[in-house]
Amino acid sequence: MHRDELEKYLAAYLEVDKFKDYCPNGLQVEGRAEIRKIVTGVSACAELFAVAVAKGADAVLVHHGLIWKDDRPVYRGSYKKRIKILLQNDISLFGFHLPLDAHPVAGNNAQLAKLLQLRNTEPFCEYNGRDIGIKGKIARTTVEALFAKIKNEINPEARIFPYGPAEIVTVGIVSGGAAREANQAIPAGLDVYLTGEAAEYSMNFAREEGIHYIAAGHHATERFGVIALGQHLAEKFGLDIEFVDVPNPV
Repeated sequence: MHRDELEKYLAAYLEVDKFKDYCPNGLQVEGRAEIRKIVTGVSACAELFAVAVAKGADAVLVHHGLIWKDDRPVYRGSYKKRIKILLQNDISLFGFHLPLDAHPVAGNNAQLAKLLQLRNTEPFCEYNGRDIGIKGKIARTTVEALFAKIKNEINPEARIFPYGPAEIVTVGIVSGGAAREANQAIPAGLDVYLTGEAAEYSMNFAREEGIHYIAAGHHATERFGVIALGQHLAEKFGLDIEFVDVPNPV
């Protein structure tokens, strides 16, 4: 597949023009024109790029790219190392941030909702004019069973502030670093708020508002989108897609 065709397709599929993000979504580093193999990962880093070279990848697709706030940083230190690997090996880099959080099928939050078997799902959590999360109802289960499922299937090190009701019905999900957005969980009537990170104030917030706050890891909650997007591209275009997990405890 031609690089430019892939860029155009991804921009349309993820509706990147509908998001006000603090990074460019799409092609961030231009590599060779012909793409057969893509390595996907959560975050752009030298380790991921080195693995992509070893696997003969033509492109890397990530959730967290290299360029933020539309600035071009000085090419030195770790940033130079990352760019050098890509340029020397003619590998393209694609990055999709908020569009990959919010996508109704391949998005991080949609995939987490699918994992938790949420029903009657709908968009939730406004950010820069767009809802980026998802909320829904969960099948009858105990709080303990839900916590165990999250630790078994998302992150065994998930941090849980269990201050919500004993009987849970509604769950809201905003992957990644969305501690501040937890305040939207209360008017939404949620019993559980699942995100990636906790802030210093998260415990007291959860206790005083009477909600279960779960910080299942920024990295851990954002593996699901790139995996799903890679599977979609493999099925639609016959590309060789491989997810590479560079572990990150945050």
